Amino acid sequence: MSLADEHAGESDSNQPGVDPSVREALAAAARRSAVGHVAPGEAPTSSALLAAMGGIRGLVESILPGLAFLVIFTITQELVASVVAPVVVALGFVVARVVSRTPVSSALVGVLGVALSAGLALITGRAEDNFVLGFVINSLFLIAILVSVIARRPLVGLIATFLVPSAADWREDKAKFRVALIATVLWAALFALRLAVELPLYFAEATQALATAKLLLGVPLYAGVLWVTWLLMRTAYGRSESA
Repeated sequence: MSLADEHAGESDSNQPGVDPSVREALAAAARRSAVGHVAPGEAPTSSALLAAMGGIRGLVESILPGLAFLVIFTITQELVASVVAPVVVALGFVVARVVSRTPVSSALVGVLGVALSAGLALITGRAEDNFVLGFVINSLFLIAILVSVIARRPLVGLIATFLVPSAADWREDKAKFRVALIATVLWAALFALRLAVELPLYFAEATQALATAKLLLGVPLYAGVLWVTWLLMRTAYGRSESA
């Protein structure tokens, strides 16, 4: 049994109104999350960071469609070619996963997102509308995180609760709560920064600059915030473990 499973069992008495199947679903989601790849209190490693981002294949699948759009649009200034090429690339990733008999769920989600973005741009005839779906997703994540902060249940702390038993007291332990709050606010800042930089470029119809900003504020910024989150959590949860 994993630490997260043990804690799920321990928390039954603390959350009697929550159905066990719901608790297990939440625990599974926490384990699959980026933070779930390193248990609170453990030292993050470069390999763990890479795993949290889907490995080398995951990085390529995240970056290449957007890079294809930027390169093709910069060279041709053609809408159709620029938005269709990323769809073809994403479909290629699905085929590669099927051939190699690896899970295709993440690649399918990628195809869906790229296809919806391309469809919207083709319908409106505006290349910058290829990024509207990203604005919606970032806005939804930002709202969800802010709600968790306002409710005094920072999202990072909730995830930690389902990962290790020692995180159960995070709302009573001031150090743990402070770390969870700061880390959660960092994630809110990530999504807010993306919107603050990209939306003005969208309204200015600066498509190439927008595509470049999306790449720079994507994987690199995500990796940086994830690493800082792990380091912050280690300061509080590592302290309690050693004590």
